[in-house]
Amino acid sequence: MARKKWSDLSTGQKRGIALSGAVQIGLLIAALTDIHRRPAGEIRGSKWVWTAASFINFAGPISYFAFGRRRVS
Repeated sequence: MARKKWSDLSTGQKRGIALSGAVQIGLLIAALTDIHRRPAGEIRGSKWVWTAASFINFAGPISYFAFGRRRVS
């Protein structure tokens, strides 16, 4: 498959790439803010591990919100 240059992409493709990046950055900021503000007892595992996992890939922040936070009654 030939690699396309940014200038070869359509406007819709460029907007899709930009939106995807914005969503990733938004999720990362939300996860890091929550990890920082939440007490360690309300997080499953280490705050450091969840912080590192959030930077590894797109699934890091999503998995933190799905599995890392304890349900508080």
